[in-house]
Amino acid sequence: MKKLLLTVLASILTVSMIGSGNETVAAASNPKQVEVLLNTVKMKFPDAKPFQDGQGSVMVPIRFVSEALGAKVTYSKAGKVSKVGIVSKDHKVDMTIGQTSALVDGQKKDYGTQIILKQNRTFVPLRLVSEGLGQKVEWDKIGRWVWIGNKDFRSTDDKQFKQKQLSDFKTYAKSDYVFKTIKSQNYSGIKVINESDLPIKLQNGQVIYSIDLVKKDGDNFISIRSSQRGTPIDLLVKGDFARGRNHVDSMFVNNGDKTGTGYYPVLSRLDKFQNGDYVQNFDWTKFNLKQADYIMIQDGDLQDYGVALLNPFK
Repeated sequence: MKKLLLTVLASILTVSMIGSGNETVAAASNPKQVEVLLNTVKMKFPDAKPFQDGQGSVMVPIRFVSEALGAKVTYSKAGKVSKVGIVSKDHKVDMTIGQTSALVDGQKKDYGTQIILKQNRTFVPLRLVSEGLGQKVEWDKIGRWVWIGNKDFRSTDDKQFKQKQLSDFKTYAKSDYVFKTIKSQNYSGIKVINESDLPIKLQNGQVIYSIDLVKKDGDNFISIRSSQRGTPIDLLVKGDFARGRNHVDSMFVNNGDKTGTGYYPVLSRLDKFQNGDYVQNFDWTKFNLKQADYIMIQDGDLQDYGVALLNPFK
């Protein structure tokens, strides 16, 4: 019950107590790095990264993508002409560096963007991956993600995500309510996840897609893209009380793709409320996000274990 009351209180007071007047989200000045997700898992590229060219085409390093999908890649050169071939179980692609077209299963197809050599890697337009390798491909403009394959999200229920005992978090127990369900029952343990594990489904509930640190009108906000609106979080500080945060409702962005982005203030006057008690002289402006070791996701549907994200901003 205490956890529920604190959540309701935070929801009511968040907008009025973060010290920010205009709640319009500022656009990012620098676009994020393009990521490629194969069956919802982010691919790791050792050197050359995917990018979006000047005309808006998404370019991906074809060798790493092809090999991850089980295809073989060949290279050949005759004079100044460099050719690249891809052979999979069901498809064959022949490309020439510098051309906008490719021979896909014997048919010439034009992609409007040159196949290029960059950092000793061959980059091709995203659509060529779809047509040349027979894969379902989507461009996610919100996350700047390339989705390849299925969207069967991993779950925190999966065995690879090990459950830690509550005793492992005893140094954060000053605010013990964060380790309880919405019904004030103790969690059986905590699943710890990393930013690199995103996107991930919380048990059988919402999907957490991404987390970022953004600046708006001079204030710092944690932005969380999710399939559910308004999930509270707690910033866990060793030996200290938890810093509860709710998203600013007027800043919420409906992305139009069954996801939304919520913005949580890094600094909040709500820190004067410590475990439900108001501390008049507490200086809430001294908090630094790097002090938090974990970001606890307070999803009311988590009835067994809790989920804590290792603070990616330390």
